[in-house]
Amino acid sequence: MSITVHVPLGDRAYDVRIGEGLVAQAGLEIAPFLHQPRVAVLTDETVAPLHLETLRAGLADQGISMVSLALPAGESTKGWPQFSRAVEWLLEQKIERRDVVVAFGGGVIGDLGGFAAAVLRRGVRFVQIPTTLLAQVDSSVGGKTGINSPHGKNLIGAFHQPSLVLADTTVLETLTRRDFLAGYGEVVKYGMLGDAEFFDWLEQNGPAMADGDIAARQYAVRRSVEMKADIVVRDETEQGDRALLNLGHTFCHALEASTGYSSRLLHGEGVAIGCALAFETSARLGLCSQESPSRVRAHLRDMGMKVDLADIESELPDADALLALMSQDKKVLDGKLRFIMARAIGDAFITSDVDYKVVRAVLQDALDAR
Repeated sequence: MSITVHVPLGDRAYDVRIGEGLVAQAGLEIAPFLHQPRVAVLTDETVAPLHLETLRAGLADQGISMVSLALPAGESTKGWPQFSRAVEWLLEQKIERRDVVVAFGGGVIGDLGGFAAAVLRRGVRFVQIPTTLLAQVDSSVGGKTGINSPHGKNLIGAFHQPSLVLADTTVLETLTRRDFLAGYGEVVKYGMLGDAEFFDWLEQNGPAMADGDIAARQYAVRRSVEMKADIVVRDETEQGDRALLNLGHTFCHALEASTGYSSRLLHGEGVAIGCALAFETSARLGLCSQESPSRVRAHLRDMGMKVDLADIESELPDADALLALMSQDKKVLDGKLRFIMARAIGDAFITSDVDYKVVRAVLQDALDAR
């Protein structure tokens, strides 16, 4: 049994299906979108040996053939070299404008595959089949696609909505605990930014989720997708409210750039640390009580997650260099960096009125504690 969350974007509307066994049923789900019975699948070298044959069989059940390209796993894939490789491969496969590209993997493959679909022949349709918790609750929904630059994360890309998202919670069972918890960083972000009751629920049920509770996982994915879909519908191209989804990300993206987009810091780990820093900054600005950042840190610690800069191995740049990296963030508008701050857990807001001296002090204190 699957749950459907509809994303009502007019002629770009689509469904997000959440449930068990959806990869094995992919042919049934994707067939209505096909003009000819074939798809091109972009995946990675971690997902392919685990799940690609299940997808192939699920498509074959409906007479759909499949070609696939497995790219290297990891954030470093999300750049020009592998993007160019993917686009050229799709052209070699003679993918037409009415065909469908399937992005079958985590956030890296979803972002890169969606961007490839956006530019190929000026736009072909694509289906997201996210295989990580992070991708299921965040990057597969909303149409943000793109790649990284040495100047910063996700600075090259396009808004290109998928035709369908299949969030198969069964595949989460093959994640390492570290990868699952990295995805949890995006889940708990939703509670922090706009749903205090969801945060309360996560405090009670987060450990069971991490230990494999299927019902808890499905509820957390559904609630996260519902929240993201609601914000995307209000602000598809991030002119206003959609920036709320970047709670913690301004700090996170600077930390990812400073660690070379490497396994030293997974994206969801950076989000968790970034949320803790955002709440600490909010408290120092007098926007929220000190209870809020303390509670955020306590929950992340209870989950066994990275919480502070001290949890990142090896050296980091100094506070000024981190601030410089933050200034490259996509949320810079008219030369001013927009921050996502919080009045309380469940009450985040967007502002450009943040004293950089306070931000620098928060970073410096976090670096001094390493």
